[in-house]
Amino acid sequence: MAEPAATLEKRGCVALITLNRPAAMNAVNGALSAAVGEALAELDADDDLRVGIITGRGRAFCAGADLKALGAGEDLMAEGHPEWGFAGFIDHDVRKPVIAAVNGIALGGGAEIVLRSDLAVMGDEASLGLPEVARGFFAAAGGLIMLPRQVPAKIAMEAALSGQPISAADALRWGLVNRVVPTTDVLDVALALAATIGAHAPLAVMASKRLVQRSSGSGSDWDAAVWQLNSELAADLIGSDDAREGMTAFAEKRPPRWTGK
Repeated sequence: MAEPAATLEKRGCVALITLNRPAAMNAVNGALSAAVGEALAELDADDDLRVGIITGRGRAFCAGADLKALGAGEDLMAEGHPEWGFAGFIDHDVRKPVIAAVNGIALGGGAEIVLRSDLAVMGDEASLGLPEVARGFFAAAGGLIMLPRQVPAKIAMEAALSGQPISAADALRWGLVNRVVPTTDVLDVALALAATIGAHAPLAVMASKRLVQRSSGSGSDWDAAVWQLNSELAADLIGSDDAREGMTAFAEKRPPRWTGK
């Protein structure tokens, strides 16, 4: 029986999603897209899960699209779920934070998974790259849209046109990742970061993620629609059980007991 193309392991409040095609450097085919998409859907639906981590098994994080599958005419998307996008991840609207634990090379679509993640921990020997121009194409899973929003324009242009990889040190320098650590520590550091986030009020974390996403995509911090969303989210939270619990726990000098309500 074939192993699943991606696995989901629940570690307390953390959903650990592992790309599981090490022989193919975790390249994305339809099976992997479906498995990742299903794992993310479970992360969002399970109230006991508060943070997701996505990583790769073996020496690669993800080498991008499975070119052999593509050349054979196979669909790389999750069957029945085109709305999830490439790798079941790129267009998947996940309410909860997702951390990329970049344990090895992340090329093409693999780099795009990192760009789409909310946070990233990267091994010091890993690298990111968009090499599609060397193969007659371009980073069509959103890489050329996301990258210029995260780094200066000329840095993004060089990465897009040269196809050369970005080292872990440069990825940290340009703010593409939050931490660079020895490769053997990547998952542990990602789990520690997830535990820090997961200890906070779930509704507040999800609202914070949504507002940061929307505001970073707006044209200005004077954007009326963003301020409207800010007001709506604040109004929703102030009446929540978690907000009351947070204030009560502070007054009583004890750890809060979140219910996500």
